[in-house]
Amino acid sequence: MAISKLQSKGSEASANLTNAVNDFEEQVINAPTLSLAGWARWTWRQLTSMRTALFLLLLLAAAAVPGSIFPQRSADPNGVIQYFDNNPVAAPILDAIQLFDVYTSAWFSAIYILLFISLIGCVLPRTAVHAKALRSAPPAAPKLFSRMPASQKVKLAASKADQIPQAAFDLLKKQGYRVVRDGNSVSAERGYLRETGNLVFHISLIGVLIAVGWGGGLSYSGQRVLVEGETFVNNLASYDSFAPGTFFTEENLVPFAVKLDKFEVDFDFANVTNVGTPLDFRAYVAAKVPASEGVAAQEKSGVIRVNEPLELPGAHVYLTGNGYAPEITIRDLDGNITYSGTTAFLPQSTTYTSLGVIKVPDAPKQFGIISFFYPTVDELETGALTSLYPAPIDPLLTMNVYEGDLGLETGAPKNVYALDTSNMTQVAGGKSGVAGLRLTVGETVDLPGDLGTVTFDGIRRFASLDVSYNPGGIWVLFFALLSLAGVTLSLLVPRRRVWVRQTSTGFEVAALARGDDPSLEKVVSEVALVLAPETGSGSNSDSRPNSELDQTEGK
Repeated sequence: MAISKLQSKGSEASANLTNAVNDFEEQVINAPTLSLAGWARWTWRQLTSMRTALFLLLLLAAAAVPGSIFPQRSADPNGVIQYFDNNPVAAPILDAIQLFDVYTSAWFSAIYILLFISLIGCVLPRTAVHAKALRSAPPAAPKLFSRMPASQKVKLAASKADQIPQAAFDLLKKQGYRVVRDGNSVSAERGYLRETGNLVFHISLIGVLIAVGWGGGLSYSGQRVLVEGETFVNNLASYDSFAPGTFFTEENLVPFAVKLDKFEVDFDFANVTNVGTPLDFRAYVAAKVPASEGVAAQEKSGVIRVNEPLELPGAHVYLTGNGYAPEITIRDLDGNITYSGTTAFLPQSTTYTSLGVIKVPDAPKQFGIISFFYPTVDELETGALTSLYPAPIDPLLTMNVYEGDLGLETGAPKNVYALDTSNMTQVAGGKSGVAGLRLTVGETVDLPGDLGTVTFDGIRRFASLDVSYNPGGIWVLFFALLSLAGVTLSLLVPRRRVWVRQTSTGFEVAALARGDDPSLEKVVSEVALVLAPETGSGSNSDSRPNSELDQTEGK
């Protein structure tokens, strides 16, 4: 009879369970629909998470890599032109995705702005929480000290135990803890500088981003080739190339003039394996700054070396290159000068074999010259010329002459270091049937086709100067050093809580750290030892590992 009742109840329970499962399967789970505000809140939380900030920081570093692989228009415009000449198919594709303007590209700016927003969204809430924690009292003592990572019980006489709370309060206060006494227990906490350093680090990163953006917007960089004896004036018309920042205006240029008095290069001549290697570059300059609003008049002389710029108001002048500038005079058949001056020749090798272009649009018949300069000329077995040494020991100038339209009247900009010969006829050198011209210093030769004469008057040097200004540079350095100090502080300062409580048999000490703190047990032992010096003998204290204490208490 009892068995029948049990079977009946089991069948009934099974049926009820089956019905409940069926009812559950028939129910439709309706998930709440997120509103526009809900989606915006979710997006904001994802963007302002520390994980997203770290990802964007790594992404920004990766996005900056192409800037060091491909030439940038802001720093090396001639390199970009050369890249287009060497890679006519790939260069337009790379330019379309802004790989020659990486740091001002849309995709780099997007990462930059998102990182900026993410860091602000991470730091502001944490700052508010940290400010609240600074004002709040240390947490009350836990009920079970043995549950803490480090704890110790000390047995004392009742007369001595009564003095423990006040003694612990004074001791921890003296050690720099924030201390609160609650009856027979004392709560102490210190290490707030750890979180402060962490926040300083992240705020400094925001400062770096602001300084980079602000400084880059107001910055400018310009290049100028300056021959010995020439003067450069700081205005837009004087630059060979100029790259302004987004917020730059011409009024930002502080007026000054720089004259290149002399340029010297020391080449290695003693070491056989490094003959011709440059040892030092020196550009001797004289600068003059007229008085203007906020700037006093001054004159100064200086020497510009590699990584040793000349500092002027609102600009730094760097030395980025050098070469030779032969002095050439061209006359027509009547003896009238149609071209005169120095022409910067671009070095093509380590021995300063240099290429230069001369355009003569004012002659009766327009013509151009592609010329090579050899500081110390030598002839190879093939008959080709080369330079053995970069110093002008035995200089030679060779010229190939082209007659025809130079294309200067179209209004389109032309590269001064290149000659478009597509609409010109070669009249000297190459396959023209007329040997190319060869000149030594002081020599005059006749140009073919009754074009006149050309004279190699002398040799000067030129220096390639880069004039740049970035007002955010000093702030980037400041925030970078501040971030270094912040992260150092956050790594070195431990965040720690200590509790002391009087018990019926003496007192007990416990400690808790945020993160790993290998010295936690030592802290507990030292506090116990100071409060009760006789605990050093170990006879009246229980400092067993917490696992042993838990097992004992469990029994």
